[in-house]
Amino acid sequence: MEPTKRGRVRVEPTAKRVRVYAEGLPVADTTRALLVWEGPYYPTYYFPVEDVRMDALKATGETRHSPSRGDAPVHDVAGRPGAALVHGDDAPLAEIRGHVRFEWDAMDNWFEEDEEVFVHARDPYTRVDVLASSRHVRIEVGGVTVADSRGPRILFETGLPPRYYLPKTDVRLDLLRPSETVTRCPYKGRAEYWSVGEDEPGRDLVWSYPTPLPESQKIAGLVAFYDEKVDVYVDGVLQPRPKTKFS
Repeated sequence: MEPTKRGRVRVEPTAKRVRVYAEGLPVADTTRALLVWEGPYYPTYYFPVEDVRMDALKATGETRHSPSRGDAPVHDVAGRPGAALVHGDDAPLAEIRGHVRFEWDAMDNWFEEDEEVFVHARDPYTRVDVLASSRHVRIEVGGVTVADSRGPRILFETGLPPRYYLPKTDVRLDLLRPSETVTRCPYKGRAEYWSVGEDEPGRDLVWSYPTPLPESQKIAGLVAFYDEKVDVYVDGVLQPRPKTKFS
């Protein structure tokens, strides 16, 4: 199948084996999944009905409408309410006819081949490069220098500004307080956070991946800041704050 588009939706096949679990049950297992970009940032998986445990799905009698993907009956999955859409032969986008879309967060586990994937499907067009650098990076928060390093590692990720990961020995750890916030990234893994000071503007400005996924091992244990919310000087030059979804 050649990649196709309808409006802002892009569809293309993937050769990966993809599985999804709910309540310990493999509700879908396929080597014929479709990657569907419903929005601009990342794709989701659509499964052929032949590769879905349809006995685990129960129609609710409701439908959900999308201007590009049409009306699809809503199904509960293993008791999870409204967790799947089944696109029939009347779907305006021919490629998704006879396919099932699961709500990512409603499922317990997702696997690409035998590796578990978190947050969302990996975008085959997203690349992560981590490069050692000798640039001088200094971070200020509210006019106070919180980090100063001449040995950063710079993470370049498609669609995002460069992130400067710094050794903890180059960071004013005494100014950081641990946060309960934890996030996951399908490319980097599980991140833990710190805030700078007690005020709300300093909340969750700093993060680290203690045990990142293999492709991001070079940032293990290093610390990064939201460039959108702090002042970053690189080789003495103040960098403009990038405008992203994290701003």
